[in-house]
Amino acid sequence: MSKAESKKKRKRRGRKWWVRPWIGRRPQCGVYDKLMAELRAEDQASFHNFLRMSPEMFDELRQRVGPRITKKDTRFRPAVDPGMKLALILRHLASGDSYASQKFGWRVPHNTQSLVVREVCHAILDGYLDEMLTCPSTPEEWKKVADRFYQRWNFPQVLGALDGKHVAIRCPPNSGSLYYNYKGFFSIVLLALVSSDYKFVWADLGGLGSASDAQIYNSSELKHGAEEDLLGFPQPTPLPQNTTNVPYFYIGDDAFALRYYMMKPYSLRGVSQEERIYDYRLSRARRVVENAFGILANRFQVILGTMQHKPETVKLIVSTCLVLHNQTSNKTL
Repeated sequence: MSKAESKKKRKRRGRKWWVRPWIGRRPQCGVYDKLMAELRAEDQASFHNFLRMSPEMFDELRQRVGPRITKKDTRFRPAVDPGMKLALILRHLASGDSYASQKFGWRVPHNTQSLVVREVCHAILDGYLDEMLTCPSTPEEWKKVADRFYQRWNFPQVLGALDGKHVAIRCPPNSGSLYYNYKGFFSIVLLALVSSDYKFVWADLGGLGSASDAQIYNSSELKHGAEEDLLGFPQPTPLPQNTTNVPYFYIGDDAFALRYYMMKPYSLRGVSQEERIYDYRLSRARRVVENAFGILANRFQVILGTMQHKPETVKLIVSTCLVLHNQTSNKTL
């Protein structure tokens, strides 16, 4: 150690508080112990608006995730309650508030929140990912998706609507223009396949903002599986009131190439009346993916703003939002 570093170490200022007094009064005055208890007892609709889920769903989530995020008390301070960790992160996802603004109401320091968010998101994904965000793998499962599309949107043989969404992030250090997209901001791309009832069937998260939807899709396992017949698609069947066998397919916009497993609209120029009708019906079915992105972003408004996390943490948070979105959709549909 140099003389300058040794002198600086000797002059380091000591702590003014071990724990700030107002943080120490968390059990008496914090949001989790006071406001949430009042909302649960008096106004469950506001509780749902506060955390984007009902008290019963929150209790179920706490029961499954709680053991994964429980810590032991130490000689220096008691451990943070796992229910409060979960509620704190759910509120962060629902509101998009920064850690610095949340610390005063919840009485949890911002540096503690930055550790807790990753811990809780990992726990939620470990407990729910395989259950809530699993791509169909058998003809029967895909057939259910297609039948539901036909019942709700009057478009047969559809296995899902595919599209991408740019999630705004702060420019990562030393990344150049890799994350800079054509819309004029830095982002990562969420490419998702959505079912007829706005649930995410498959998602590819983490594409660089500078890449197009087609580039990300072309390198994805979804395209590889469709081309190599690895996803368990049903065998071609006739369309309603027809006898010609037609394969099952995804639907997308003009960004994707036309394939036997991918349908897209006709060009806007020189289309016939029948082609206009086809475009209308395909667009009506395809808009479910746009609606799903809108529902997701308004339910978890952390996605609406520019996320200040590292790209790895952004992927973790958005993946958690997808799982929670599907979970709440299961309870409401």
